[in-house]
Amino acid sequence: MYDLRAQINTMDYYRYDLNCASDQADMLIAFLSEGAFDTFEENETGLSAYLPARAGVEEAERLLSDLQQQFEFTWERQFIPGQNWNEIWESNFQPVIVHDFCAVRADFHPPISGVKWELVINPKMAFGTGHHETTWQCMAALEKIPVQGQILLDFGCGTGILAILASKLGAAEIEAVDIEEESYRNTIENSQVNGVNNVVARCGTLDAVEGTAFDGILANINRHVILDALPRLAQLVKPGAWLLISGILLTDETIVVEAAAEAGFDKQWITKRGNWLCGYFVQNQG
Repeated sequence: MYDLRAQINTMDYYRYDLNCASDQADMLIAFLSEGAFDTFEENETGLSAYLPARAGVEEAERLLSDLQQQFEFTWERQFIPGQNWNEIWESNFQPVIVHDFCAVRADFHPPISGVKWELVINPKMAFGTGHHETTWQCMAALEKIPVQGQILLDFGCGTGILAILASKLGAAEIEAVDIEEESYRNTIENSQVNGVNNVVARCGTLDAVEGTAFDGILANINRHVILDALPRLAQLVKPGAWLLISGILLTDETIVVEAAAEAGFDKQWITKRGNWLCGYFVQNQG
């Protein structure tokens, strides 16, 4: 039988090594993630950005050239033949702990004690292990958000990590959507591993979402996607619903808060970690 997952997990990549100042790495990652790059590693000289070979290099290198007009950096490209990326990831992955609230580990790690909730996440090629400041802040935020009995949307679900945590916290139902097929499959797998049966995963854009009256929305993606989606998100919620946004650089706080307000969501609070923020908004019923 033809194994699509084997193809994905061993597919060819181009690695772009960017030589840049350390304080620019996060900003470059934010912009590059809006293109076809899907994996990033920060290092002593800047960062490495990985581009699936099937995506082609022209558009990616056009994006890099545009960014060189804003940031001072150089780059080199190297072809990386297909290999077992999951095996490489497993050799480097370490558990993540968010205070005494929750912990995230893979299935090959021993159980973690001393936390209220433990998630087992095997991310394959999907984003969302809790290591990045954006996902970490969203998990921490869920400790403060009353999700018990609510119907939620996880927009850009990645591994399904936030949907799964929300389910464990008592959410009644979560619809999880991601444009990446691997994220869709990974969300289903991770939900099963964690014994969660009320997460409905869908592959596609917001057009694939079937719910129309959500109590809250989780949106840990990036500035570009969130800004474009805000008007539609406002149509998908009940009056007075909440919206949790992350994947936003500190420098973009004003533009995102203003855009959210235009869509009818008022800022309640903002958390910050590293160069990234996480914002909690509530729909204005006025």
